[in-house]
Amino acid sequence: MEVVASAPGKVLIAGGYLVLERPNAGLVLSTTARFYAVVRPLRDSLPADSWTWAWTDVKVTSPQLSRVATYKLSLNKTTLQLTSSRESTNPFVEQAIQFSVAAAKATIIDKERKDVVDKLLLQGLNITIIGHNDFYSYRKQIEARGLPLTPEVLLSLPPFSSITFNSEVANGTMTGEKCKPEVAKTGLGSSAAMTTSVVAALLHYLGAVNLSCPGQSSGDNASGRELDLVHTIAQSAHCLAQGKIGSGFDVSAAVYGSQRYVRFSPEILSSAQAIGGTVLPDVVSDVLTQRWDHENKQFSLPPLMTLLLGEPGTGGSSTPSMVGSVKRWLKSDPEKSRDTWSKLAIANSTLENQLRILNGLSENHHEAYESMVRSCSHLTYGKWAEVATNQHQELIIRSLLAARDACLEIRLHMREMGIAAGVPIEPDSQTRLLDATMNMEGVLLAGVPGAGGFDAVFSVVLGDASNAVAHAWSSVGVLPLPVREDCRGVSLEDADPRTREVSAAVWSIQIN
Repeated sequence: MEVVASAPGKVLIAGGYLVLERPNAGLVLSTTARFYAVVRPLRDSLPADSWTWAWTDVKVTSPQLSRVATYKLSLNKTTLQLTSSRESTNPFVEQAIQFSVAAAKATIIDKERKDVVDKLLLQGLNITIIGHNDFYSYRKQIEARGLPLTPEVLLSLPPFSSITFNSEVANGTMTGEKCKPEVAKTGLGSSAAMTTSVVAALLHYLGAVNLSCPGQSSGDNASGRELDLVHTIAQSAHCLAQGKIGSGFDVSAAVYGSQRYVRFSPEILSSAQAIGGTVLPDVVSDVLTQRWDHENKQFSLPPLMTLLLGEPGTGGSSTPSMVGSVKRWLKSDPEKSRDTWSKLAIANSTLENQLRILNGLSENHHEAYESMVRSCSHLTYGKWAEVATNQHQELIIRSLLAARDACLEIRLHMREMGIAAGVPIEPDSQTRLLDATMNMEGVLLAGVPGAGGFDAVFSVVLGDASNAVAHAWSSVGVLPLPVREDCRGVSLEDADPRTREVSAAVWSIQIN
């Protein structure tokens, strides 16, 4: 028996910082970049005395990192114990395993099904975790080889490539808050996607949920209750692993896909945060009985619009540090800060509304919508109004321009907030790049995703304008990533994706 589950990375295109507080909303897009968790038994059969065991074995393999960790899992407390002090650990994976096993035990009541869970656990858990290349930065390797900064070069890398560690971390020369991350990433929410994929795979493997593969009929899709269970456990494990209760939009996107998100009340996870000497199954039972008050309303980009992401390579930004500075500014200047947040919330809402209007227009007036979007994809925004020749076309152009204006308004207030808080939310280098991008043909939106900083930029382009934008970015040293929006959330897969890649390669050789 083998179970493979995947979960997507995310891009927060509106709602940065505001999404930390209820009832502010964020617009988050799930992406084609996915993490995969493969769960299979360690042992095919069980010794006769296995029913007396108090512990079972867990093996976690991360091939891209060339790491293997082995654990003992307490069958009573559902806690992990590392078997060697020399092995590297991942708190997100560890919490995902512990919370998932405890959740399966807490939610499965039927005796026969409980016996199945016990047998599966006694056979041991063999977990393999891999992530798409898009989660990691390969910029330094590309530059070192003198190759062009293009998405084609990234696509030429082997799938699930090995990951290079930061040399400063490996040598132990970086210390304190400014320490570089162990692995250079692109900011797509790798820890949330990884945690969600492990939780989903384990809950399905143990029979606590019944997920579905892409392409299955709607009647076979996972129910809302099952997705909610994956969300509850993934959110709890992720928060505990990172040592704080964040907004959770990254985990929510990993579970439910692209959406308009309003965070849950932090008090819901107070028991998980205060785990201390509490027995984990009791904590999980408490979390499962809480009334989760987050909101995730389905959302996606309108048709014929493409999400682009770029890696400027101008230095890294620390999201926790930037968030901390913004929070201090909120306390030190409540009147000014609340005024800025109010204007930001209005602009975010306007952008969402206009994109929803465009989605509606694409359904109700498909021909006019397609005609206008394709026409505008070859024009700068100043000429868009000239192509409308009837009322329906004018409505479409009006919404396109209103969405663009809302994006400019969001950027303005994000810059104001950054200056007031003393953090580079939209640094000058990004401003110049984004202004130039928004003045290109077919560009609707451009901005810094999430908390901003130097790490990434995004754009939403019309029709087939993406190639021109990618080329322009490459020419100024910005690496365009091949990642796109994929509105799917967590999903069951029909096979290990590495097997599919090998099969595809063999098939290609055979037919050629």
